Amino acid sequence: MSNTAVIEQKAKSTIKEWRKDWCLFAREALGAILDDEQAEILRSVQNNPRTTVASGTSRGKDFIAAVASVCFFYLTPRWDKEGNLIANTKVANTAPTGRQVINIMVPEIRKLIRKARQRGIELPGRFSGNDIRTDWEEWFLTGFKADDNTHEAWSGFHAVNTMFVVTEATGIPEGTFEAIEGNLQGNSRLLIVFNPNILTGYAARSQKKERWSRFSLSSLNATNVVEKKIVIPGQVDYEWVLDKVNSWAEPIREDEFNIEHDDFEWEGQLYRPNDLFRKKVLGTFPKVGEDTLIPHQWIELAQKRWRDNKNYKTKEPARIGVDVAGMGRDKSVFCNRFDARVTDFYAMNSGGKAEHMKVAGMTKTRLEQNPGSIAFIDTIGEGAGVYSRLDEQGLTDQIYSVKFGNKAEDKFGNPLSDITGEYKFANMRAFCFWGVRDWLDPKNETGAMLPEDVDLTEEASEIKWMFQSNGSIIIEKKDEIIKRLGRSPDKFDSLANTFAPHYHRKKQNLTQFFR
Repeated sequence: MSNTAVIEQKAKSTIKEWRKDWCLFAREALGAILDDEQAEILRSVQNNPRTTVASGTSRGKDFIAAVASVCFFYLTPRWDKEGNLIANTKVANTAPTGRQVINIMVPEIRKLIRKARQRGIELPGRFSGNDIRTDWEEWFLTGFKADDNTHEAWSGFHAVNTMFVVTEATGIPEGTFEAIEGNLQGNSRLLIVFNPNILTGYAARSQKKERWSRFSLSSLNATNVVEKKIVIPGQVDYEWVLDKVNSWAEPIREDEFNIEHDDFEWEGQLYRPNDLFRKKVLGTFPKVGEDTLIPHQWIELAQKRWRDNKNYKTKEPARIGVDVAGMGRDKSVFCNRFDARVTDFYAMNSGGKAEHMKVAGMTKTRLEQNPGSIAFIDTIGEGAGVYSRLDEQGLTDQIYSVKFGNKAEDKFGNPLSDITGEYKFANMRAFCFWGVRDWLDPKNETGAMLPEDVDLTEEASEIKWMFQSNGSIIIEKKDEIIKRLGRSPDKFDSLANTFAPHYHRKKQNLTQFFR
Protein backbone atom coordinates (compact mmCIF):
# COMPACT_ATOMS: atom_id res chain seq x y z
CA MET A 1 0.00 0.00 0.00
CA SER A 2 1.40 3.40 -0.98
CA ASN A 3 2.06 6.14 1.55
CA THR A 4 -0.84 8.12 0.06
CA ALA A 5 -3.20 5.19 0.53
CA VAL A 6 -2.01 4.70 4.12
CA ILE A 7 -2.58 8.38 4.90
CA GLU A 8 -6.06 8.26 3.33
CA GLN A 9 -6.93 5.13 5.29
CA LYS A 10 -5.77 6.71 8.53
CA ALA A 11 -7.65 9.92 7.77
CA LYS A 12 -10.88 7.99 7.13
CA SER A 13 -10.42 6.04 10.34
CA THR A 14 -9.79 9.24 12.30
CA ILE A 15 -12.86 10.97 10.88
CA LYS A 16 -14.94 7.91 11.69
CA GLU A 17 -13.81 8.12 15.33
CA TRP A 18 -14.50 11.87 15.41
CA ARG A 19 -18.04 11.28 14.15
CA LYS A 20 -18.60 8.84 16.99
CA ASP A 21 -17.21 11.21 19.61
CA TRP A 22 -17.56 14.94 19.04
CA CYS A 23 -15.55 15.69 22.18
CA LEU A 24 -12.65 13.84 20.61
CA PHE A 25 -12.94 15.98 17.45
CA ALA A 26 -13.13 19.14 19.57
CA ARG A 27 -9.98 18.18 21.42
CA GLU A 28 -7.88 16.70 18.60
CA ALA A 29 -8.96 18.79 15.62
CA LEU A 30 -10.07 22.10 17.14
CA GLY A 31 -7.73 22.14 20.12
CA ALA A 32 -10.69 23.06 22.33
CA ILE A 33 -10.21 22.77 26.08
CA LEU A 34 -13.59 21.84 27.56
CA ASP A 35 -14.41 21.43 31.22
CA ASP A 36 -16.60 18.49 32.27
CA GLU A 37 -19.88 20.42 32.04
CA GLN A 38 -19.06 21.82 28.60
CA ALA A 39 -18.20 18.33 27.43
CA GLU A 40 -21.59 17.09 28.64
CA ILE A 41 -23.29 19.88 26.70
CA LEU A 42 -21.43 18.90 23.52
CA ARG A 43 -22.44 15.25 23.99
CA SER A 44 -26.01 16.40 24.43
CA VAL A 45 -25.92 18.32 21.15
CA GLN A 46 -24.46 15.27 19.44
CA ASN A 47 -27.28 13.02 20.66
CA ASN A 48 -30.34 15.18 21.43
CA PRO A 49 -32.46 17.37 19.16
CA ARG A 50 -32.84 20.22 21.70
CA THR A 51 -30.32 21.49 24.24
CA THR A 52 -30.78 24.52 26.48
CA VAL A 53 -28.00 26.13 28.53
CA ALA A 54 -28.51 28.78 31.21
CA SER A 55 -25.18 30.23 32.23
CA GLY A 56 -23.37 32.46 34.66
CA THR A 57 -21.10 35.26 33.43
CA SER A 58 -18.05 34.29 31.33
CA ARG A 59 -18.78 30.63 31.89
CA GLY A 60 -18.04 29.69 28.27
CA LYS A 61 -21.56 29.36 26.88
CA ASP A 62 -20.69 31.12 23.60
CA PHE A 63 -17.51 29.08 23.27
CA ILE A 64 -19.29 25.75 23.65
CA ALA A 65 -21.97 26.99 21.24
CA ALA A 66 -19.25 27.69 18.67
CA VAL A 67 -17.64 24.29 19.25
CA ALA A 68 -21.01 22.56 18.80
CA SER A 69 -21.65 24.53 15.59
CA VAL A 70 -18.32 23.51 14.07
CA CYS A 71 -18.71 19.87 15.15
CA PHE A 72 -22.16 19.61 13.56
CA PHE A 73 -20.99 21.44 10.44
CA TYR A 74 -18.07 19.11 9.73
CA LEU A 75 -19.19 15.77 11.17
CA THR A 76 -22.72 15.37 9.77
CA PRO A 77 -22.49 15.73 5.94
CA ARG A 78 -22.06 12.55 3.89
CA TRP A 79 -20.78 11.76 0.38
CA ASP A 80 -21.11 8.78 -1.91
CA LYS A 81 -18.13 6.94 -3.37
CA GLU A 82 -18.09 9.28 -6.35
CA GLY A 83 -17.74 12.32 -4.11
CA ASN A 84 -21.31 13.54 -4.48
CA LEU A 85 -22.84 15.24 -1.46
CA ILE A 86 -25.81 13.02 -0.51
CA ALA A 87 -26.52 14.36 3.01
CA ASN A 88 -26.13 18.11 3.11
CA THR A 89 -25.65 20.22 6.25
CA LYS A 90 -26.76 23.76 7.06
CA VAL A 91 -25.95 25.60 10.30
CA ALA A 92 -27.49 28.93 11.32
CA ASN A 93 -26.12 31.02 14.18
CA THR A 94 -28.29 33.86 15.41
CA ALA A 95 -28.57 36.41 18.22
CA PRO A 96 -30.79 39.40 19.10
CA THR A 97 -28.33 41.96 17.66
CA GLY A 98 -25.94 42.12 14.73
CA ARG A 99 -23.15 43.04 17.14
CA GLN A 100 -23.54 39.75 19.01
CA VAL A 101 -23.32 37.81 15.76
CA ILE A 102 -20.41 39.77 14.29
CA ASN A 103 -18.37 40.34 17.47
CA ILE A 104 -19.09 37.21 19.50
CA MET A 105 -20.46 34.23 17.59
CA VAL A 106 -18.55 34.44 14.30
CA PRO A 107 -15.14 35.28 15.89
CA GLU A 108 -15.42 32.23 18.17
CA ILE A 109 -16.00 30.00 15.14
CA ARG A 110 -13.17 31.63 13.17
CA LYS A 111 -10.74 31.06 16.05
CA LEU A 112 -11.60 27.35 16.14
CA ILE A 113 -11.04 26.96 12.39
CA ARG A 114 -7.71 28.81 12.58
CA LYS A 115 -6.61 26.73 15.54
CA ALA A 116 -7.33 23.55 13.58
CA ARG A 117 -5.16 24.81 10.73
CA GLN A 118 -2.37 25.60 13.16
CA ARG A 119 -2.59 21.96 14.26
CA GLY A 120 -2.16 20.82 10.66
CA ILE A 121 -5.84 20.05 10.02
CA GLU A 122 -7.18 21.89 6.99
CA LEU A 123 -10.97 21.96 7.38
CA PRO A 124 -12.92 22.60 4.16
CA GLY A 125 -14.58 25.94 3.49
CA ARG A 126 -13.77 29.61 3.23
CA PHE A 127 -14.97 32.59 5.25
CA SER A 128 -17.29 35.02 3.50
CA GLY A 129 -18.59 37.71 5.80
CA ASN A 130 -20.42 35.89 8.58
CA ASP A 131 -20.53 32.62 6.65
CA ILE A 132 -18.43 29.57 5.94
CA ARG A 133 -19.02 28.56 2.32
CA THR A 134 -17.86 25.35 0.69
CA ASP A 135 -17.64 24.00 -2.84
CA TRP A 136 -21.13 22.56 -2.29
CA GLU A 137 -23.92 25.13 -2.39
CA GLU A 138 -26.03 23.12 0.05
CA TRP A 139 -23.30 22.79 2.69
CA PHE A 140 -22.75 26.02 4.62
CA LEU A 141 -22.69 27.78 7.97
CA THR A 142 -24.13 31.26 8.35
CA GLY A 143 -24.66 33.87 11.05
CA PHE A 144 -27.21 36.67 11.08
CA LYS A 145 -29.30 38.81 13.43
CA ALA A 146 -32.65 37.37 14.48
CA ASP A 147 -35.58 39.45 13.28
CA ASP A 148 -39.18 38.69 14.14
CA ASN A 149 -40.30 40.48 10.99
CA THR A 150 -38.29 38.42 8.49
CA HIS A 151 -39.43 34.83 8.95
CA GLU A 152 -38.65 34.14 5.31
CA ALA A 153 -34.96 34.28 6.28
CA TRP A 154 -35.42 30.84 7.82
CA SER A 155 -37.21 29.29 4.87
CA GLY A 156 -34.00 28.08 3.21
CA PHE A 157 -32.94 25.87 6.07
CA HIS A 158 -34.35 22.59 4.89
CA ALA A 159 -31.53 20.05 4.78
CA VAL A 160 -30.74 16.48 5.73
CA ASN A 161 -28.74 17.88 8.65
CA THR A 162 -29.89 21.21 10.10
CA MET A 163 -28.69 23.07 13.18
CA PHE A 164 -29.79 26.32 14.79
CA VAL A 165 -27.63 27.95 17.46
CA VAL A 166 -29.15 30.84 19.39
CA THR A 167 -27.13 32.92 21.84
CA GLU A 168 -28.64 35.40 24.32
CA ALA A 169 -31.86 33.52 23.66
CA THR A 170 -33.89 35.52 26.20
CA GLY A 171 -33.73 38.46 23.78
CA ILE A 172 -35.06 36.56 20.76
CA PRO A 173 -38.68 37.27 19.69
CA GLU A 174 -41.19 34.45 20.13
CA GLY A 175 -42.00 34.58 16.42
CA THR A 176 -38.40 33.77 15.54
CA PHE A 177 -38.49 30.61 17.64
CA GLU A 178 -41.75 29.63 15.96
CA ALA A 179 -40.03 29.96 12.58
CA ILE A 180 -37.04 27.91 13.79
CA GLU A 181 -39.29 25.19 15.23
CA GLY A 182 -40.91 24.86 11.83
CA ASN A 183 -37.54 23.84 10.36
CA LEU A 184 -36.67 21.16 12.92
CA GLN A 185 -37.01 18.15 10.65
CA GLY A 186 -34.79 15.19 9.86
CA ASN A 187 -31.46 15.18 11.67
CA SER A 188 -31.91 18.60 13.27
CA ARG A 189 -30.51 20.33 16.34
CA LEU A 190 -31.50 23.41 18.30
CA LEU A 191 -29.02 24.77 20.85
CA ILE A 192 -29.93 27.85 22.86
CA VAL A 193 -27.62 29.54 25.35
CA PHE A 194 -28.41 32.52 27.57
CA ASN A 195 -27.97 34.29 30.87
CA PRO A 196 -31.13 33.66 32.92
CA ASN A 197 -32.14 37.28 33.40
CA ILE A 198 -35.91 36.87 33.09
CA LEU A 199 -38.39 34.24 34.20
CA THR A 200 -40.65 34.26 31.16
CA GLY A 201 -40.32 33.57 27.45
CA TYR A 202 -39.20 30.72 25.21
CA ALA A 203 -35.73 30.38 26.76
CA ALA A 204 -37.06 30.29 30.32
CA ARG A 205 -39.67 27.71 29.34
CA SER A 206 -37.03 25.51 27.74
CA GLN A 207 -35.46 24.96 31.17
CA LYS A 208 -38.74 23.47 32.42
CA LYS A 209 -39.69 21.14 29.57
CA GLU A 210 -38.83 17.45 29.35
CA ARG A 211 -38.29 17.51 25.60
CA TRP A 212 -35.15 19.60 26.22
CA SER A 213 -31.78 18.42 27.47
CA ARG A 214 -31.23 21.06 30.17
CA PHE A 215 -28.00 22.50 31.60
CA SER A 216 -27.06 25.25 34.03
CA LEU A 217 -23.46 26.47 34.04
CA SER A 218 -22.45 27.78 37.46
CA SER A 219 -19.34 29.91 37.81
CA LEU A 220 -18.66 28.19 41.14
CA ASN A 221 -17.81 25.03 39.15
CA ALA A 222 -15.63 26.71 36.52
CA THR A 223 -12.20 25.15 36.14
CA ASN A 224 -10.37 28.44 36.74
CA VAL A 225 -12.35 28.96 39.95
CA VAL A 226 -11.90 25.45 41.27
CA GLU A 227 -8.16 25.43 40.46
CA LYS A 228 -7.71 29.07 41.60
CA LYS A 229 -5.58 29.74 38.53
CA ILE A 230 -6.08 30.37 34.82
CA VAL A 231 -6.42 26.98 33.16
CA ILE A 232 -8.89 28.01 30.47
CA PRO A 233 -8.15 31.52 29.10
CA GLY A 234 -11.19 33.78 28.92
CA GLN A 235 -13.22 31.77 31.41
CA VAL A 236 -14.41 33.34 34.68
CA ASP A 237 -11.68 33.39 37.34
CA TYR A 238 -11.45 32.83 41.08
CA GLU A 239 -10.94 36.50 42.04
CA TRP A 240 -14.12 37.59 40.22
CA VAL A 241 -16.24 34.96 41.93
CA LEU A 242 -14.68 35.75 45.32
CA ASP A 243 -15.62 39.40 44.88
CA LYS A 244 -19.22 38.49 43.96
CA VAL A 245 -19.53 36.15 46.95
CA ASN A 246 -18.54 39.04 49.20
CA SER A 247 -20.76 41.53 47.37
CA TRP A 248 -23.87 39.59 46.37
CA ALA A 249 -24.18 36.82 48.98
CA GLU A 250 -24.85 36.83 52.70
CA PRO A 251 -23.15 34.47 55.20
CA ILE A 252 -25.64 32.23 57.02
CA ARG A 253 -25.57 29.65 59.81
CA GLU A 254 -25.94 25.93 59.21
CA ASP A 255 -29.43 25.90 60.75
CA GLU A 256 -30.48 28.63 58.27
CA PHE A 257 -29.38 26.67 55.20
CA ASN A 258 -32.29 26.17 52.79
CA ILE A 259 -31.98 24.79 49.29
CA GLU A 260 -35.12 26.75 48.32
CA HIS A 261 -33.06 29.93 48.53
CA ASP A 262 -30.21 28.50 46.40
CA ASP A 263 -27.94 28.57 49.48
CA PHE A 264 -24.42 27.33 48.75
CA GLU A 265 -21.08 26.55 50.38
CA TRP A 266 -17.96 28.50 49.51
CA GLU A 267 -14.64 27.64 51.15
CA GLY A 268 -16.20 26.25 54.30
CA GLN A 269 -18.78 29.02 54.78
CA LEU A 270 -22.49 28.84 53.93
CA TYR A 271 -24.03 31.70 51.94
CA ARG A 272 -27.40 32.90 50.69
CA PRO A 273 -27.27 34.60 47.26
CA ASN A 274 -29.24 37.59 46.06
CA ASP A 275 -30.82 37.59 42.60
CA LEU A 276 -27.74 39.15 40.97
CA PHE A 277 -25.63 36.28 42.26
CA ARG A 278 -28.19 33.76 41.04
CA LYS A 279 -28.17 35.19 37.51
CA LYS A 280 -24.53 36.18 37.14
CA VAL A 281 -22.75 33.46 39.11
CA LEU A 282 -25.00 30.43 39.62
CA GLY A 283 -26.54 30.58 36.15
CA THR A 284 -30.05 30.18 37.59
CA PHE A 285 -33.16 32.28 37.33
CA PRO A 286 -33.99 35.03 39.82
CA LYS A 287 -35.77 33.63 42.83
CA VAL A 288 -38.92 35.41 41.83
CA GLY A 289 -39.80 38.22 39.49
CA GLU A 290 -41.75 40.97 41.17
CA ASP A 291 -44.73 40.24 38.93
CA THR A 292 -44.49 36.42 38.86
CA LEU A 293 -47.37 34.70 40.63
CA ILE A 294 -45.66 31.38 41.47
CA PRO A 295 -41.86 31.11 41.81
CA HIS A 296 -40.53 28.01 40.10
CA GLN A 297 -38.75 26.95 43.31
CA TRP A 298 -42.06 26.69 45.16
CA ILE A 299 -43.38 24.28 42.55
CA GLU A 300 -40.25 22.14 42.77
CA LEU A 301 -40.57 21.96 46.57
CA ALA A 302 -44.22 20.90 46.30
CA GLN A 303 -43.27 18.22 43.77
CA LYS A 304 -40.50 16.95 46.07
CA ARG A 305 -42.97 16.68 48.96
CA TRP A 306 -45.29 14.74 46.63
CA ARG A 307 -42.51 12.27 45.82
CA ASP A 308 -41.50 11.98 49.48
CA ASN A 309 -45.07 11.33 50.66
CA LYS A 310 -46.38 8.72 48.26
CA ASN A 311 -48.30 7.00 51.06
CA TYR A 312 -50.02 10.20 52.15
CA LYS A 313 -53.58 9.60 53.42
CA THR A 314 -56.32 11.93 54.56
CA LYS A 315 -59.93 11.58 55.60
CA GLU A 316 -60.77 14.92 54.02
CA PRO A 317 -63.02 14.76 50.92
CA ALA A 318 -61.67 15.92 47.60
CA ARG A 319 -62.01 19.30 45.98
CA ILE A 320 -62.32 18.45 42.29
CA GLY A 321 -61.42 21.28 39.93
CA VAL A 322 -63.07 21.00 36.52
CA ASP A 323 -61.96 23.19 33.62
CA VAL A 324 -64.23 22.49 30.65
CA ALA A 325 -62.96 22.73 27.08
CA GLY A 326 -65.03 24.50 24.47
CA MET A 327 -64.76 25.30 20.80
CA GLY A 328 -61.13 25.69 19.76
CA ARG A 329 -59.69 24.05 22.89
CA ASP A 330 -58.66 20.42 22.83
CA LYS A 331 -58.85 19.30 26.46
CA SER A 332 -60.99 19.42 29.56
CA VAL A 333 -58.96 19.04 32.75
CA PHE A 334 -59.80 17.49 36.13
CA CYS A 335 -57.76 18.22 39.26
CA ASN A 336 -58.25 16.16 42.44
CA ARG A 337 -57.02 17.95 45.58
CA PHE A 338 -57.25 16.15 48.90
CA ASP A 339 -56.28 18.39 51.80
CA ALA A 340 -52.69 19.41 50.99
CA ARG A 341 -52.14 16.91 48.16
CA VAL A 342 -53.10 17.04 44.51
CA THR A 343 -53.29 13.42 43.41
CA ASP A 344 -53.46 13.98 39.68
CA PHE A 345 -54.34 16.16 36.72
CA TYR A 346 -56.38 14.35 34.10
CA ALA A 347 -56.75 15.90 30.65
CA MET A 348 -59.57 14.56 28.50
CA ASN A 349 -59.19 15.16 24.78
CA SER A 350 -62.33 16.67 23.29
CA GLY A 351 -60.98 17.57 19.86
CA GLY A 352 -62.02 21.20 20.23
CA LYS A 353 -65.71 20.26 20.67
CA ALA A 354 -67.99 20.88 23.63
CA GLU A 355 -68.80 17.46 25.17
CA HIS A 356 -71.03 18.33 28.10
CA MET A 357 -72.41 14.83 28.62
CA LYS A 358 -68.99 13.17 28.65
CA VAL A 359 -67.44 15.74 31.01
CA ALA A 360 -70.50 15.59 33.27
CA GLY A 361 -70.25 11.80 33.35
CA MET A 362 -66.57 11.84 34.31
CA THR A 363 -67.24 14.48 36.98
CA LYS A 364 -70.03 12.34 38.44
CA THR A 365 -67.74 9.31 38.49
CA ARG A 366 -65.09 11.21 40.42
CA LEU A 367 -67.67 12.43 42.92
CA GLU A 368 -68.91 8.87 43.44
CA GLN A 369 -65.36 7.63 43.95
CA ASN A 370 -64.80 10.24 46.67
CA PRO A 371 -67.90 10.51 48.89
CA GLY A 372 -68.44 13.97 50.34
CA SER A 373 -66.37 15.66 47.65
CA ILE A 374 -67.26 18.86 45.81
CA ALA A 375 -66.70 19.54 42.12
CA PHE A 376 -65.70 23.15 41.43
CA ILE A 377 -66.73 23.83 37.84
CA ASP A 378 -65.76 26.88 35.80
CA THR A 379 -69.21 27.90 34.57
CA ILE A 380 -68.08 30.73 32.32
CA GLY A 381 -68.69 29.35 28.84
CA GLU A 382 -69.00 25.60 28.23
CA GLY A 383 -68.80 24.69 31.91
CA ALA A 384 -72.32 26.05 32.42
CA GLY A 385 -73.71 23.15 30.39
CA VAL A 386 -71.83 20.60 32.49
CA TYR A 387 -73.03 22.22 35.70
CA SER A 388 -76.66 22.19 34.49
CA ARG A 389 -76.48 18.52 33.53
CA LEU A 390 -75.12 17.52 36.95
CA ASP A 391 -77.73 19.70 38.65
CA GLU A 392 -80.46 17.87 36.70
CA GLN A 393 -79.07 14.58 38.00
CA GLY A 394 -79.59 15.64 41.60
CA LEU A 395 -75.97 16.46 42.43
CA THR A 396 -76.73 20.06 43.44
CA ASP A 397 -75.05 19.72 46.85
CA GLN A 398 -71.89 18.27 45.32
CA ILE A 399 -71.21 20.87 42.63
CA TYR A 400 -70.17 24.50 42.90
CA SER A 401 -70.25 27.15 40.19
CA VAL A 402 -66.97 29.08 39.89
CA LYS A 403 -67.26 32.39 38.06
CA PHE A 404 -63.84 34.02 37.81
CA GLY A 405 -65.37 37.30 36.67
CA ASN A 406 -67.42 37.75 39.84
CA LYS A 407 -66.41 40.04 42.68
CA ALA A 408 -64.09 38.53 45.28
CA GLU A 409 -66.73 38.64 48.02
CA ASP A 410 -68.39 36.22 50.40
CA LYS A 411 -72.15 35.62 50.40
CA PHE A 412 -72.62 38.60 52.70
CA GLY A 413 -70.81 40.98 50.36
CA ASN A 414 -67.65 41.15 52.46
CA PRO A 415 -64.36 41.29 50.50
CA LEU A 416 -62.27 38.13 50.55
CA SER A 417 -58.61 38.45 51.50
CA ASP A 418 -55.38 36.47 51.32
CA ILE A 419 -54.07 34.24 54.09
CA THR A 420 -52.68 37.25 55.98
CA GLY A 421 -55.89 39.25 55.72
CA GLU A 422 -53.89 42.06 54.09
CA TYR A 423 -54.56 41.82 50.36
CA LYS A 424 -57.87 42.25 48.53
CA PHE A 425 -58.64 41.12 45.00
CA ALA A 426 -60.10 42.61 41.83
CA ASN A 427 -62.22 39.53 41.09
CA MET A 428 -62.74 35.88 41.98
CA ARG A 429 -60.11 34.80 39.46
CA ALA A 430 -57.43 36.82 41.26
CA PHE A 431 -58.61 35.44 44.62
CA CYS A 432 -58.43 31.80 43.45
CA PHE A 433 -55.10 32.26 41.67
CA TRP A 434 -53.63 33.89 44.77
CA GLY A 435 -55.01 31.00 46.77
CA VAL A 436 -52.70 28.68 44.83
CA ARG A 437 -49.81 31.05 45.54
CA ASP A 438 -50.44 31.16 49.29
CA TRP A 439 -50.91 27.39 49.32
CA LEU A 440 -47.52 26.84 47.68
CA ASP A 441 -45.65 29.56 49.61
CA PRO A 442 -43.22 27.64 51.89
CA LYS A 443 -43.51 30.19 54.68
CA ASN A 444 -47.19 29.30 55.14
CA GLU A 445 -46.23 25.67 55.91
CA THR A 446 -49.28 24.17 54.24
CA GLY A 447 -47.35 21.07 53.16
CA ALA A 448 -48.62 21.53 49.60
CA MET A 449 -47.87 18.56 47.34
CA LEU A 450 -48.04 18.58 43.55
CA PRO A 451 -47.43 15.71 41.13
CA GLU A 452 -44.64 16.27 38.62
CA ASP A 453 -46.40 17.69 35.60
CA VAL A 454 -44.44 19.69 33.04
CA ASP A 455 -47.49 21.54 31.70
CA LEU A 456 -48.65 22.59 35.17
CA THR A 457 -45.13 23.70 36.12
CA GLU A 458 -44.86 25.81 33.00
CA GLU A 459 -48.31 27.33 33.40
CA ALA A 460 -47.92 28.18 37.08
CA SER A 461 -44.57 29.93 36.67
CA GLU A 462 -45.69 31.97 33.63
CA ILE A 463 -48.59 33.85 35.21
CA LYS A 464 -48.11 37.49 36.20
CA TRP A 465 -49.97 39.70 38.69
CA MET A 466 -50.10 43.38 39.57
CA PHE A 467 -51.69 45.92 41.89
CA GLN A 468 -54.53 48.06 40.65
CA SER A 469 -54.73 51.75 41.52
CA ASN A 470 -57.08 50.93 44.41
CA GLY A 471 -54.57 48.49 45.90
CA SER A 472 -56.39 45.29 44.94
CA ILE A 473 -54.56 42.45 43.18
CA ILE A 474 -55.39 41.51 39.61
CA ILE A 475 -54.06 38.71 37.37
CA GLU A 476 -53.01 39.44 33.79
CA LYS A 477 -55.50 38.64 31.05
CA LYS A 478 -55.68 35.05 29.91
CA ASP A 479 -54.91 36.07 26.33
CA GLU A 480 -51.49 37.33 27.45
CA ILE A 481 -50.72 34.00 29.15
CA ILE A 482 -51.85 32.10 26.05
CA LYS A 483 -49.65 34.31 23.88
CA ARG A 484 -46.53 33.29 25.83
CA LEU A 485 -47.45 29.65 26.43
CA GLY A 486 -48.92 28.99 23.02
CA ARG A 487 -51.91 27.30 24.72
CA SER A 488 -54.47 27.81 27.44
CA PRO A 489 -53.28 27.25 31.07
CA ASP A 490 -56.02 24.66 31.65
CA LYS A 491 -54.30 22.62 34.35
CA PHE A 492 -53.57 25.67 36.46
CA ASP A 493 -57.15 26.86 35.98
CA SER A 494 -58.47 23.51 37.22
CA LEU A 495 -56.24 23.76 40.31
CA ALA A 496 -57.31 27.37 40.94
CA ASN A 497 -60.95 26.27 40.83
CA THR A 498 -60.37 24.19 43.98
CA PHE A 499 -59.62 27.41 45.91
CA ALA A 500 -63.04 28.92 45.25
CA PRO A 501 -64.74 29.95 48.55
CA HIS A 502 -67.37 27.27 48.86
CA TYR A 503 -67.28 27.04 52.66
CA HIS A 504 -68.06 30.48 54.06
CA ARG A 505 -66.96 31.37 57.55
CA LYS A 506 -66.77 34.54 59.58
CA LYS A 507 -63.06 35.01 59.00
CA GLN A 508 -62.83 35.25 55.24
CA ASN A 509 -59.23 34.47 54.36
CA LEU A 510 -57.47 31.66 52.56
CA THR A 511 -56.60 29.70 55.71
CA GLN A 512 -59.96 27.93 55.46
CA PHE A 513 -59.22 26.59 51.96
CA PHE A 514 -55.99 24.75 52.79
CA ARG A 515 -57.77 21.85 54.41
